[in-house]
Amino acid sequence: MNPVQELQTFLQKVIVDAVEASRKQGLIDYQSLPDFVIEVPREKGHGDFACNIAMLLAREARMAPRKIADLVVDMIDTNNIERLEKVEVAGPGFINIFLNNSWLYAIPSLVYTLEDQYGYNDRCGQRVQVEFVSANPTGNLHMGNARGGAIGDTLANILDRAGYEVEREFYINDAGNQIEIFTDSLETRYLQLNGQDIPFPENGYAGQDVVDTVKRIMTHYGASLLKLPARERRRILVDYALQEKVAYMRRTLENFGVDYDVWFSEKSLHEGKIEQVIDYLKEKGYIYEEDDALWFKSTLFGDEKDEVIMRANGLPTYFAADIAYHQNKFERGFDWVINIWGADHHGHIARMKGAMQALGYDPDKLDILLMQLVRLYRGGNIVRMSKRTGTTVSLDELVEEVGRDAARFFFVMRSPDSHLDFDLELAKQQSQENPVYYVQYAHARICSIFRQAEAVGVKMADMESIEPSLLKEEEELAILRKIADFPEEICIAARTMAPHRIARYVLDLAGLFHSCYNHHRVLHQDQALQNARLLLMHITRTTIKNSLDVLGVSAPERM
Repeated sequence: MNPVQELQTFLQKVIVDAVEASRKQGLIDYQSLPDFVIEVPREKGHGDFACNIAMLLAREARMAPRKIADLVVDMIDTNNIERLEKVEVAGPGFINIFLNNSWLYAIPSLVYTLEDQYGYNDRCGQRVQVEFVSANPTGNLHMGNARGGAIGDTLANILDRAGYEVEREFYINDAGNQIEIFTDSLETRYLQLNGQDIPFPENGYAGQDVVDTVKRIMTHYGASLLKLPARERRRILVDYALQEKVAYMRRTLENFGVDYDVWFSEKSLHEGKIEQVIDYLKEKGYIYEEDDALWFKSTLFGDEKDEVIMRANGLPTYFAADIAYHQNKFERGFDWVINIWGADHHGHIARMKGAMQALGYDPDKLDILLMQLVRLYRGGNIVRMSKRTGTTVSLDELVEEVGRDAARFFFVMRSPDSHLDFDLELAKQQSQENPVYYVQYAHARICSIFRQAEAVGVKMADMESIEPSLLKEEEELAILRKIADFPEEICIAARTMAPHRIARYVLDLAGLFHSCYNHHRVLHQDQALQNARLLLMHITRTTIKNSLDVLGVSAPERM
């Protein structure tokens, strides 16, 4: 159940009834009501909810918005409508709605009953695919992949709790030019390690990880591959390396808390699928030939220039494979397809959406979430190189240093479209300056309260005998309101693809708890109040844990 949505539905009826009453009395004239909203205002002083119907109705009613709002408010008898405390007009005609606390006192029972299911919304019957990370299997996973992994997995968790049927997918780039370069690199290292003095390719993958892979190949095959034709040798080398790299990525991401439903091989698209999609686009008139290459008319869909889809040498481009891949996604029946890309792919969005439109799909069902760069800091200095390998710091090294919880929280707590400065020293601090520690400590602190209660023989009463209405302090009511917002926060985060909202939400909830804890004793001589506060602590702990579960972060009971 979503308490905020339920309230919005209730208040929408109150407003509609008041507007209709004004029309029946001849005070307002209109043909139909506009689509207005009941939303939570930014400023607390503007009420619990605000409504914009007066501004939207002004033109049709030929009346000033403020006058309409006054008439609507006059028709609302707050004395006879449950949960309403007062309704007033503000600014140019906003209707601000203030509620009494009775609705908040229903929240503890709801959360207590639902427990780990609190925050889940009704199933919407739609399938959504989230594709993220999808790194080239030619090297180690780096900071960009790490941020993409945390954002993608958290977004998938959010979508699941918002009611979608979610699939996580990793696109394995195991075909194309980068695999040819990878193969060149592997073969050169193999020949060098077997005593041949040959130069390394200028554009080759020069990382130590490639050398290590080839050493393992030699352990398995020795020098026997030297006797094979080059083509056969290269196939064995790259098949072994790709299998190893994909296994490494799967293992590393699982250690990061990311489990994929599908690992999709690009190579499978080169078995006729790419040619089929190019032929289809030709038939529809979206492809032309120039300079012996085939071009997609992406300028028809808002792109700055047309894009090559088949090179003059007869090989398809990455864009061609991408089109075939996304066609495959929609053929699998997804209602919504989400890709998480690095910000450097910004120019690819218009042509990708255009290609889907050319294929007959709704381009609005494809969303691209762009992600900015990550900069690692230690002691105020930028960290670029791994201590272990002398190259870029990898995801597994980061998790080894700061832990999965800190890594995931730090990657998600900023909007994906903002640059992220990741402070390694802060991530390891056990202090309130460390945001993940601050939230986890709130959960552990509540667990400690219940251990203290148990130590002195105090046990929370049965839910039915507890009076939540005894929670009257400002800090207590603020927590109740924040907890009530959780299912709606999930819905908004899903709709806007904003996983950072949940990190911000749980930080705010933890802050409200710490403030309440510092001002009011939970274990109290008044037994009825003690039970009410124990219940408040219980549902706060539940909501913090459920929030951390969404983020893929643990909720420790002791710290």
